[in-house]
Amino acid sequence: MSLFRLFFPQKNPHYIKREYNIPDKIDWEIQLNKNGLVAVSKDLPGLVTNANNPRELLEMINDAVLEYFNVSKFDSDYIFDTLDLAGHGTVRLKQAKAQKQYA
Repeated sequence: MSLFRLFFPQKNPHYIKREYNIPDKIDWEIQLNKNGLVAVSKDLPGLVTNANNPRELLEMINDAVLEYFNVSKFDSDYIFDTLDLAGHGTVRLKQAKAQKQYA
């Protein structure tokens, strides 16, 4: 846990979704190219992010969605703790496993 989160605990992801009207599920088109993985939201126009690996992609998706809905960094680092890779497995967010404590 970061020092920042000791002073400003992560709020419950369900609370953040409800408070900021974030959908419970967002469909993504994920492509592999020479630069890594690219995720394009099928539900939210203009929402695109990329990463080098699936775990990083989940972190980047969370960051992109939080920015899209103007969620303060004081409130949340993530709202989605898993990413289903359409038959290629599931990625879980490491910090979500360790941090089940909400403000």
